[in-house]
Amino acid sequence: MADRYGGSRENSENFRPARQLHVEIGLDLRLVGEADAEELFSVVDSNREYLREWLPWLDATNRIEDETAFISNCLEEYEKREGVFYTIRLNGNIIGTISLNWIDWGNKGAGVGYWLSENQTGNGYVTKSCIRLMEHCFDDLNLHRFVLEAAIDNIPSCEIAERIGMRLEGVTKDREWLYDHYVDAKLYAITKPEWDKKRAS
Repeated sequence: MADRYGGSRENSENFRPARQLHVEIGLDLRLVGEADAEELFSVVDSNREYLREWLPWLDATNRIEDETAFISNCLEEYEKREGVFYTIRLNGNIIGTISLNWIDWGNKGAGVGYWLSENQTGNGYVTKSCIRLMEHCFDDLNLHRFVLEAAIDNIPSCEIAERIGMRLEGVTKDREWLYDHYVDAKLYAITKPEWDKKRAS
């Protein structure tokens, strides 16, 4: 059977991202739910100016109802196994999100995206969450390739990719429309054999 990308699904229908992933004491990733709408919107709203620098969707998220609609869409994608959207929780409180924005089961790849509250940056939470999600992809979901794209001037995100050990595969021109201009993006990736070698060293 071919998936939407034209590859063979093999036994990929047996795999589904976990609803919760434990990162470390106090730090967890939980599948977003409709009950999270108010808290998640509050975190987004209080970080609006900070997040708007690199995220293109802030102007479309102005009410709790917008957040609820977004969460509903995320849950539909999860049921279809096309992606997964987690809240990043510190001691139970939402401090950001991390997601597989796409899953290509046929070619065994996935792409990660994330954001974090400004007052929680610098503690390694996103790096640790990326590693946990990447290992879930490789060890539990039978995926082979993990991809991260970041605007070339988004230094913190580029540093996360480099810290994990991802390869810079190239720069995509005008990758994203950011409110009133295009931004170029760096495309980073790492494969399961590369990660296995890195964590064994």
